[in-house]
Amino acid sequence: MLEVEGLSVSYGAVQALTDVSLSAAAGSTTAVLGANGAGKSSLLRAISGIAPIGAGCIRLDGQDVTRLSPQARARHGLAHAMEGRRLFRQMNVEENLRLAWSFGARSTPWAAALEDVYARFPILAQKSRIASGLLSGGQQQMVILSCTTIRSPRVLLLDEPSLGLAPLIVRQIYAFIAGFARDSGATVVIAEQMASIALQVADRGCALRRGRVALTGTATELLRGGLAATYL
Repeated sequence: MLEVEGLSVSYGAVQALTDVSLSAAAGSTTAVLGANGAGKSSLLRAISGIAPIGAGCIRLDGQDVTRLSPQARARHGLAHAMEGRRLFRQMNVEENLRLAWSFGARSTPWAAALEDVYARFPILAQKSRIASGLLSGGQQQMVILSCTTIRSPRVLLLDEPSLGLAPLIVRQIYAFIAGFARDSGATVVIAEQMASIALQVADRGCALRRGRVALTGTATELLRGGLAATYL
């Protein structure tokens, strides 16, 4: 379970988050929604330990991790796919996957982990020896998601997984996210501008506006209330 309480983040004189609280149960998916600049990325970066926290606390399964390093949080089972498709672009697909799998504790043998990736994204098996920088944007996002999930994290943070992708690829990406959440029992938090598609796979949603929580509720409540069409 992930708990964020009274979180504030600033970058110098710029206040990115103010008194943000969020609770996400194990086995659930939470959509963090908002326009560009609302504070979505800052929230995920604070949770994973790469943004400065001015106030508040973060707990993973009841343990306070607010002052732990990003590496220590990763050892507690937290994984973060940041915006921007950050890969080792000169390395091929399989080399990127192998590096991600070998980083720290893992529960699945390499061969089984790789087979699972290729079962979910068959195109990556076809592209396994190609440098990641030569892949399409959608294929790179598939590699990013696979690298982030290949060690079976307990908490998965996804920042704008649909950014810059064609609608067909977005559907494939979100089908993967829904399947991972369902099969793994992990806590999944998605920061997303495309509220309608995020809420289709989420259990709950939290809308940010100017760094503050503006609205929370179940995904059904937010969809029925017209959030996807009018709020963002």
